[in-house]
Amino acid sequence: MTSVSAAIRAALLTAEPADKAFAARAAARDWAAGRLEFVFDTPMPDRPARPAQPELLPPGQMPKRNKAGSERGRIALWHSLAHIEFVAIDLALDMAGRFGGEMGPQFVADFLSVAADEAMHFALLARRLRSLGSHYGALPAHDGLWDAAFETRHDVAARLAVVPMVLEARGLDVTPATLERIRRFGDETGARVLERILDDEIAHVRFGATHFTALAESRGDSAEILWKSLVETHFRGSIKPPFNDSARLAAGLPRSFYAGVATAP
Repeated sequence: MTSVSAAIRAALLTAEPADKAFAARAAARDWAAGRLEFVFDTPMPDRPARPAQPELLPPGQMPKRNKAGSERGRIALWHSLAHIEFVAIDLALDMAGRFGGEMGPQFVADFLSVAADEAMHFALLARRLRSLGSHYGALPAHDGLWDAAFETRHDVAARLAVVPMVLEARGLDVTPATLERIRRFGDETGARVLERILDDEIAHVRFGATHFTALAESRGDSAEILWKSLVETHFRGSIKPPFNDSARLAAGLPRSFYAGVATAP
């Protein structure tokens, strides 16, 4: 029987976007069906495989977006969202493959299900790009999300604190405004895609918060105090409003976690 770590590593080292999405969903299905062994005999790569396109630039070198209501502006928006979801496939896979051995089978199941969701999100967004006459890879993108994963590769608590509980939680904050903008364009199909993604991301953040809280309690630590300490140490950005408090609370992130570390907008 194939080990779960070998299946995850193979998906991480798949570069072509559609193939990576397929490999992530296959790994999740095989795990759920009992076709993968709970064995971690294969190390995770420091960096996942990436396609030749899009060109990856430092965040500060990314070109400014076109006017939001223009055709190019809409393509840039959907391309940016597709890239986030593409990288999120690898973030979830790496979470399960790098830390699943110490965290247990439920942790693996949760984050492989996240990887499958992110693969589905990417497929939906890539389809939106094609409907606009473009494709994923047509525009440059940045790799800042993976930088956060690399920074926290040695500590599951830090990874949980930064990736699902900061970066993915930020998606809960910004998606409603993006939804409103998409609806102003008259794009109801796109709006339904974003609504589906928002619902799923609440569950993804909840997985992170639940495992983080259990881990903190097993160490005899306060989850809030530990989270704030790890974010201060490992997160290079700032946590700033506006916050989607209701979505964050549904995801297991009460305002007491982040209000004290938030910076002025």
